[in-house]
Amino acid sequence: MHTILVLGGYGFFGKRICQSLARMANVYLLIAGRDATKAQATAQALGLNLNQGLAIDANNSDLASRLSTLKVDTVIHTAGPFQGQDYHVARAAIAAGANYIDLADGREFVRGIEQLDALAKQRNVCVTSGASSLPALSSAVIDRYLHRFKRLDSIRHGIGSGARAPGVATMTGVFGYCGKPILQLEDGKWKTTYGWLDLLRYRFPSPVGARLLGRCDVPDLTLFPSRYPDVKTVTFHAGFASATGHLFVWVAAQLVRLKLISNLTKLIAPLHTISHWMESFVSDKGGMFVCLEGIDVNGKQLKLAWHLIAAQNHGPYIPCGAAIALSKKLASGDQLLHGAIPCMGLLTVADYLAALNDYDVQELQP
Repeated sequence: MHTILVLGGYGFFGKRICQSLARMANVYLLIAGRDATKAQATAQALGLNLNQGLAIDANNSDLASRLSTLKVDTVIHTAGPFQGQDYHVARAAIAAGANYIDLADGREFVRGIEQLDALAKQRNVCVTSGASSLPALSSAVIDRYLHRFKRLDSIRHGIGSGARAPGVATMTGVFGYCGKPILQLEDGKWKTTYGWLDLLRYRFPSPVGARLLGRCDVPDLTLFPSRYPDVKTVTFHAGFASATGHLFVWVAAQLVRLKLISNLTKLIAPLHTISHWMESFVSDKGGMFVCLEGIDVNGKQLKLAWHLIAAQNHGPYIPCGAAIALSKKLASGDQLLHGAIPCMGLLTVADYLAALNDYDVQELQP
């Protein structure tokens, strides 16, 4: 049995990951968080024993010893927001001889995981950050089609969510840079844009349709120019199922940019509540796109557009796919890279989407 401990296992993404891991015959699942009652309730709901729900504070100094005592093989860290966090959990996992996976979306956090590379290699463990839609799935899509390009010039990608509101921690992370400057590569130059501004209208394939999207600060903006050195433009946009909700955030971002308000911190809790109220009135469908442009192997212009469409509010399962797929590999004894890297090159698109087979998620290939 491969023992996997999910930190934040009763949270928005953690619970969804645990639902899949609880069904794996070769996985012994531990659900952990600060609240023992919630952890045990989640364990019971998944048909596990009460003692598989644990009270563990990710910030405690004895985390490494707890992981060692529990004989944990892999730690999955879902307790965000990751912006501003250090690598205490990853270091504790390494010290305990456990693999480490997180769902971080913080640009600097994901890139900085490489500073633990030597430590991870010494303990022969796999440490990876950003095991989520970005950059795990987005980079896998690009890698799949890269052979069709003699020169890849542009990567434009984005996500339009469905009605289901994310957790407060996720909203804290994504709204933290609302109206704040973001560096991105465009036309071969690093330029400054602003979080949730630069409004555009993107038409997803049916049944999602047109969505309003805004600029977001994500790890891909830093990682992709290094991974794909010919690329001159990398952009990412995201938006909500409700156009009204998106326009509200756009206006708020303008106010932050103009320094009329400092940030949206005080609005996150009420926005989260309002989002829950609105769920039944907006679309349960969402999508992701990756658009690639460049020169093909014959010297001609080539443009590809890949899409992923989710219905029945199954979109929130998509960010969980990488952690589930990596867990399956590790529990099966597959040898993953020893070291610490952003989550790129560890999974194919097929690996990732296989973890989502139980959900209403459809891939549309170019």
